[in-house]
Amino acid sequence: MTLKKDIDWRSELKDNITSAEELVAEGYAESSMLDELKVLIDKYPMSIPRYYLNLIENKDYSDPIYKMCVASLQEGLSGGSEDTSGEGDNTVSDGMQHKYENTVLVLSTNVCAMYCRHCFRKRMVGQSEDEVLKFTDQAIEYISTHPEVDNVLISGGDSLLNSNKVIQRYLEGLSSLPHIKFIRFGSRTPVVFPQRIYGDSELMSLFEKYSKRKTIYLVTQFNHPRELTKESLMATDMLRFAGVPVLNQTVLLKGVNDNVETLVDLFNGLTANGISPYYLFQCRPVKGVKDLFSVPLLSAVDIVDETRAKLSGVAKRFRFAMSHIIGKMEIIGKTQDNRLILKQHQAKGQSDINKLFTTKVSQHSTWLPAEFSCELL
Repeated sequence: MTLKKDIDWRSELKDNITSAEELVAEGYAESSMLDELKVLIDKYPMSIPRYYLNLIENKDYSDPIYKMCVASLQEGLSGGSEDTSGEGDNTVSDGMQHKYENTVLVLSTNVCAMYCRHCFRKRMVGQSEDEVLKFTDQAIEYISTHPEVDNVLISGGDSLLNSNKVIQRYLEGLSSLPHIKFIRFGSRTPVVFPQRIYGDSELMSLFEKYSKRKTIYLVTQFNHPRELTKESLMATDMLRFAGVPVLNQTVLLKGVNDNVETLVDLFNGLTANGISPYYLFQCRPVKGVKDLFSVPLLSAVDIVDETRAKLSGVAKRFRFAMSHIIGKMEIIGKTQDNRLILKQHQAKGQSDINKLFTTKVSQHSTWLPAEFSCELL
């Protein structure tokens, strides 16, 4: 596959919409909202690539693409907590989490091509390039001394918003460790800013080189069928051509994809284009997100069940899951008396993995509390 001419992606990102003034000037917000939007964006920064902005069909909150990228005053009214999955408790050093025995999560940067409005890491603070390079060596050193770790997830922020120099440092360091079986990069860049991928021959050469030494996966997040564009699919095709399989983790989002037709179109579209549906996640109810995007759990189970009934075996492989403070739980279904049926998919303690249990939830529950009663099956 032939790359397009290399693109100066950092310069392109400088043209992102980042301010309330720009939203008003370009018709994405009313002038009466200006002052309040400025305060909100100061708290929850906004950055929208021009490419993704052009996917919006209606310049209001009824449009699913608009809802995922344009700052809303409702974010300031939304309830929730800072950290619903215990990330802080599992941090072993700045930017590195070791919650599950065989997996290390590296928050390699706080930078994203776009700051999604449903992001569960709105609390993160920034690092400079020099700080990232120093941190990279520390992360690789930690992983090298923990032979129980067999895989690493490099996330952020967005891992592909690191420079190629930083990405190469991770690839070189981790691929030299015999106990590491595979490396994952978490990135929404193929969806929101695909030019970073299909316009950078050096990045593709890095992936092609190191995928021959260690299995590398790209884990991305398509949430709506309209994100499956010619450009985004060119980016995922380039990754696959370089030897990097692409997995997808969709987030169930109110007003975006919380209906059967949208999810069926999305999962069929992913599968048709060689992107493997991996997880469908219950939206984490963090501050600025909970009341805007969270779908009640019982309703979510119905949506997922009806969606799976309309999909082929390949397209329905995804797990419906919740990244809870006690671990990653697969939501299997519900009983007739509205008890959720869950399976402990991952946990801190090996003895807790694979436990099957039920728990009672209300019609309006969108998450489980940190401590909840359950019945083992």
